[in-house]
Amino acid sequence: MKKQIVGLAVAVMVVSGLITEGRVDAADNEREAVREAAQGFYAALNQLFVGELEPMKAVWSHREDVTYMGPGGGIRHGWKAVLADWEVQAAMKMGGTVERSDMRITIGTNLAVVTDYEIGKNLTADGKPMEVKIRATNVFRKEDGQWKMIGHHTDLLPSLVK
Repeated sequence: MKKQIVGLAVAVMVVSGLITEGRVDAADNEREAVREAAQGFYAALNQLFVGELEPMKAVWSHREDVTYMGPGGGIRHGWKAVLADWEVQAAMKMGGTVERSDMRITIGTNLAVVTDYEIGKNLTADGKPMEVKIRATNVFRKEDGQWKMIGHHTDLLPSLVK
């Protein structure tokens, strides 16, 4: 009887370990998928700086519950309003690049929050070089198996605030 109990206990531990390991692997996979979604946003942002809008459209959810609060101030609710803001920015062709640093990821079942710094160089509206280092919060939602941006919020850049 004692051997059966020990055997059962070992079996439970092995199965529990496999289940836990499976959860860890799944969590690691989701974390990597969110990391890739965040990197996709920054790649799209850099393309936007040279006037390319399509990559930005691809990383965002097109639903009406999205929100954008960028470095120029204001708040945009809904995909149409967010897209209109990105169209204006693409037309500006600010040039330069922005990279993320110190990224932190928090993942739930279908939502993920990414915080980081956006660091880089751009041009102001009047063409002068500008250093950028602002905090950002990005929110992603899993839609049809892909992480799509539903929220972007940054510090203000005085040179862009109207």
